[in-house]
Order: sequence, then C-alpha cells, then structure tokens
Amino acid sequence: MIATSYDVAAVRACFPALAEGAAHFDGPGGSQVPDTVADAVAATLRAAVSNRGTVTPAERRADAVVVEARRAMADLLGAEQVGIVFGRSMTQLTYDFARTLAKEWMPGDEVVVTRLDHDANIRPWVQAAETRGVVVRWADFDRETGELPVAAVAGLLSPRTRLVAVTAASNLLGTRPDVLAIAEAAHAAGALVYVDGVHLTPHSPVDITALGADFFACSPYKFLGPHLGALAAAPALLERLRPDKLLPSRDCVPERFELGTLPYESLAGTTAAVEFLAGLVPGPGTRRERLARSMTALETHEVTLRDRMEDGLRALPGVLLHGSPDRSRTPTVLFTVDGLAPSAVYERLALVGVNAPASHFYALECARWLGLGDAGAVRAGIAPYTDESDVDRLVAGVADIVKDS
Repeated sequence: MIATSYDVAAVRACFPALAEGAAHFDGPGGSQVPDTVADAVAATLRAAVSNRGTVTPAERRADAVVVEARRAMADLLGAEQVGIVFGRSMTQLTYDFARTLAKEWMPGDEVVVTRLDHDANIRPWVQAAETRGVVVRWADFDRETGELPVAAVAGLLSPRTRLVAVTAASNLLGTRPDVLAIAEAAHAAGALVYVDGVHLTPHSPVDITALGADFFACSPYKFLGPHLGALAAAPALLERLRPDKLLPSRDCVPERFELGTLPYESLAGTTAAVEFLAGLVPGPGTRRERLARSMTALETHEVTLRDRMEDGLRALPGVLLHGSPDRSRTPTVLFTVDGLAPSAVYERLALVGVNAPASHFYALECARWLGLGDAGAVRAGIAPYTDESDVDRLVAGVADIVKDS
C-alpha cells in the first residue's frame, strides 16, 4: 500500500535550524532547508567544478549539475526540461523577460497587472511599458474577501493587450485566483500570461499547462532550497524571444536567457530540495508522481494547521484577520491587533521564539489597497516543518499581547 499520510515529526527531524527552538512562520519570505539540501550545496562546493563542458571531469560534473536541476524543476512544475531558465531571483528573471518581451510592443499596446501581486510581477511590466509607450491596465481585487474575480481582469482585455501578469497565489493574503480562467480570457484576446508562482509552488502540486501559464516563475528558496530563481515556459515560445546577451555566450534555449556562469552549488541544492519534497510521503513512482502525492498530502496538512491558527486568532478580541477564510487559499494568515503597530506585534512574538514578521512584504499595491499602508500587517506562513505546537505557540503569544495591551 502506498503511504498517503504526512509525518510532520519525521520531516522536522531533517531541519537542523529547528534545533534553535524558534517556531518559524517566516517561510513565505524564505524557508529553512533540510540537511540534504545543505549537504548537496556543500558537496558541490567541495568538488572540482569548472565551466560546463565534456572534456574534463570538472566540466562534466558542472554540466550534470545543470541538467539535473532542469530535470528536477521540470518534474516539479510539469514543464519540459529545455523550458527551464535559471536566474539569480524571480525578480531578476521577470525584469529580464519584461525587457525582452517589450521589444515587440508598440505605442498604444496594453499590459494588465493586478493589485493583488507582489511588486516583482508589477513593477517590471509597468516600467517596461513606460519605455515603449504602452498603456498599463490595473485589475483590482475585492478588499473584503481578498479575491481577484476573473471579470476584474477579463474586463480590461482588448485586441491591444499584449500581456497579463497575475499571481498564482498572493504572498500577502494567500488568495489563489482562477489563473486558468484568466489565462483563457487573455489567450482569447491574443495576450501572453506571465504567472508569479513563488507563493503557490511551496504549497500545492503545480502543472503549468493546467494553469494556462505561458511563463511561470518561482523561487527555490521558498520551497526548502537555496536562493535562486527559476522560470518555466514552452521551449517553442522561448525560441522566438531574443534577449540581450553577450555575443560569445550560447544562443540555444534555455541558455540564451541565463547571463553568466550559473551557480552550480545552488542548482545542486535545488535538485535536492525537489527530491526532498518528492519524498515527504514515501512511496514508489516517477519523481513527478511522487511529487504529486507528497504535495497533495502536504497541502492537506498545511490547510489543517491554517484552520487551527485562524480559529485561535479569530477568538481573540481585537485581532483582525484579513482576507477570506476560503479553503482555496495557501496556508498564509495576515492579521493586525487593534491599537498596536504590526512591527510591535512582530517584536513581541520574537521575544517568545515565534518568528512571524510584519511588513507589506513587497506586495505594496496589495497592502495599500487593503488600507494597511506601507506598514502592512503581521504574516504567519505555514511550511512543511510547521506542527500544531508551533501554531499553538503563535496563538498563545498573540493572546498574551492582547491581554497586555
């Protein structure tokens, strides 16, 4: 029989950082890493590596690291190996692709961005549009529920729309828009769809084809890996794009989009992170099949903890939770405490070993649209290593803050 249950104690035992004793709710900004990821990074740094090639063992080792990382990310996202592009961060990749795509735009063309998104999926498009005389259309979300209706995007589309940028999950509220329906509307108008998958990928099985994404960007350091960015797209789409690049650098896909030598140690750590996710629930199958099973079990585990956290916080006087309690959200809780600055709540929780930061978390348009201003709110994000005792510590910490205020 194939296991389907999630053993959080076994998972936690793989994270050396947890020995420090903190309850980590800061995963949306960057997760802790399991020992296998740290070992993979260290092993690559200790081994002889060189620029990629086929002559020396060091060259072949470097090439294998890159190839394996592409295979791992393709398995994670349901993409093709030659459609995986690596970069320093999702932000850097999005800027690069915005500049490349903007070469084809003409004055009077249009792009659509949403106020739900992280600024990394807003500002690159806004700034690229400004350089080309392109009109920016803003899709607003519902302030009460945090939901982004399909109609809010579809109503802005026209024959001049060249691109729609939308998040797969809000890093501030956890809201998961209907990306497929948005993509279908965008494609019917002849537009491309660039999806920010940074906050979805750590929490749910991903299939970029099922999402309708032309481009899907994410960050391995949000799903237990090293600091890195990755983008998936159809190889045929990448083939027709011509980014600025050095003359002697490789012009094949996906290498033409990767500027300079890749960080081999980070790529090795990314492969290890994907393999760790695939093994969250032991069992047979291809890595893609194991990922689907493990990520489904993880999602169930995290939603259960999110509900426990929300129930506990909602019972406290003066605590306001932002967004809808709808189960389609990621395990992310955004809250404020009456009479207290979010930063003060963050600092008080840190004193009792609960790491739940406060900010707009670069979802600046989202925070302002919610009326939170640039101070934002406290965000508690659940990760694969979060357990019930962590959640209870956070709720108890907030309860003490409320009692003392």
